[in-house]
Amino acid sequence: MPGGRDRARARVPATSANLGPGFDALGIALSLYAWIEMAPAEETTIRYVGDPMPNLPADKTNLLYVIARRVYEEAGAPMPELEIAFRGDIPLARGLGSSAAAIVGALGAANALLGEPLPREELFRIATEIEGHPDNVGPATFGGIVSAVWDGRRASHIRLDPPPALTTLVAIPAYELSTSKARAALPEAYSRADAVYNLSRAALLTAALATGRLDALKDAMQDKLHQPYRAPLVPGLDRVLRETVDRGALGAALSGAGPTAIALVDESSPRKNELETFLREAMGGPDGAGVELLWLPPSVEGLVLVPATEPMNGGGGAR
Repeated sequence: MPGGRDRARARVPATSANLGPGFDALGIALSLYAWIEMAPAEETTIRYVGDPMPNLPADKTNLLYVIARRVYEEAGAPMPELEIAFRGDIPLARGLGSSAAAIVGALGAANALLGEPLPREELFRIATEIEGHPDNVGPATFGGIVSAVWDGRRASHIRLDPPPALTTLVAIPAYELSTSKARAALPEAYSRADAVYNLSRAALLTAALATGRLDALKDAMQDKLHQPYRAPLVPGLDRVLRETVDRGALGAALSGAGPTAIALVDESSPRKNELETFLREAMGGPDGAGVELLWLPPSVEGLVLVPATEPMNGGGGAR
């Protein structure tokens, strides 16, 4: 297709979804990344740069190839054999949007090979259809903070620039927690009182982030729809949700389906060391073993195409 590339590389940020009350609707992009590179080839190959992923297929059943084929079908172009390379600094099954990054990155790289016939909004729609909800794929696509809805056919979103003073600290346990298991812990129905509780706080949270009212996050990030039911799956989460604000954070939440916890923090806070010590002890036990802490400023960029001439290497958050 005219305007296409011989080789395309996409970079996509990690994301943290829900942020407490914004269940399946609100997310933020974070400065930890995955890269997906594609080029036409004589035979399809899929390789993982860095840590090996032995449980993922290396043939045409691989999700990255399947998604690329979807782009070619949408564009009405014949599907070639592809050389695909993936590098991810986003830990798998930890609630930081690793699957969303793979989906959005594969869409972006395949679209770039074709000369970008599909607009960004269409990539977002396809990504939401594949993922099933827009809270991770929204910020992965557009960067910043994204509030989004999905009616099963159409995805709509509004993007916000993160407040300049906002940064985040994530506590990543060593164990995985699948999204399916975390969703299975949720009830089939909720009371009117709990629904109103979350609606009011989700509205307050969105307004606070849009206006930079970081002082409102303490109240705005409270939730009754998913965190109370998932807390038994994440040792230490109850304590994090109760005490993190008292230890120097603006607010705290389970990141996506977990098990990672995220604290929103004022960049100028003098209590960062105190907050680190608390999260390490609360999520990792008395000796802090089994938990990794990363300072991750919000990423204002979502999906971007980057030069494919340099080695695929890292650039993750500060430890």
